[in-house]
Amino acid sequence: MFDMTRVWAMLTGLLLAIGYFAALYLRAAPSDLLPMLVTAIGGFELFLFGQDVWLKRKGRHG
Repeated sequence: MFDMTRVWAMLTGLLLAIGYFAALYLRAAPSDLLPMLVTAIGGFELFLFGQDVWLKRKGRHG
């Protein structure tokens, strides 16, 4: 269940980032909320990646 949440977060973040850069490319004014959403989802994914690395290291050495 949690792995699917991570997949949906990744897909949502990618779609939002693509939408942001498409708006910049088309010279449209992107919403101020869009980069904040991309950053928040990216931070969520980065935290989970770091947690996975930490748990794997803890399991191997402890």
